[in-house]
Amino acid sequence: MKIRLPAPAEVVDRRIQRTRVALREALMALMVECGWDAIDVLTLCERANIGRSTFYQHYPNKEELLKANFAGLRDALLAQAMAGPAQPGQLAFVSGLIAHVHEAQDVFRALLGRRSGHYVQDRFRELLIELVQAGTPGKARGWQAAAQAHYLGGALFELLSWWLGSNRPHKPAEIEALFDQWSQPVLAISAS
Repeated sequence: MKIRLPAPAEVVDRRIQRTRVALREALMALMVECGWDAIDVLTLCERANIGRSTFYQHYPNKEELLKANFAGLRDALLAQAMAGPAQPGQLAFVSGLIAHVHEAQDVFRALLGRRSGHYVQDRFRELLIELVQAGTPGKARGWQAAAQAHYLGGALFELLSWWLGSNRPHKPAEIEALFDQWSQPVLAISAS
């Protein structure tokens, strides 16, 4: 189940779309090869076959490129979750996320591993928290809703990190079932 990242809605020009796709692919390939800290704008431009000025027309720095990629993933997962039937006591985006992580294991190992640095891990954790907040239809409000999103997003982050670093391969369905089982009591609290 491949998640297709949508182009930003404001983008109409195909050249802009091609440039952003090339930069996204260059970033992901370089993350796998050398890790976040070793990537600079010049290396991204060389890999994407674009000039530095073109890069800066799209993004002020590599951090904003990463954030844009995560925003695209978030939007794709939420759209996919909205299209499918929601099961009570489950977060609808989890299935698509786990399938995507499984398909792009090398990239996600780089994202969640030591070579990614805290910046990348923090942005991914924020993405998971956003997804939980968007996918939690409960009565929890205010600080309790925020605490719940951080709790579940952090748990999902750690589960994915463990899964990708594990020596024994586990099927995506097993990981999804495990997370669903562990998150149901927390989601049930907010539903009441």
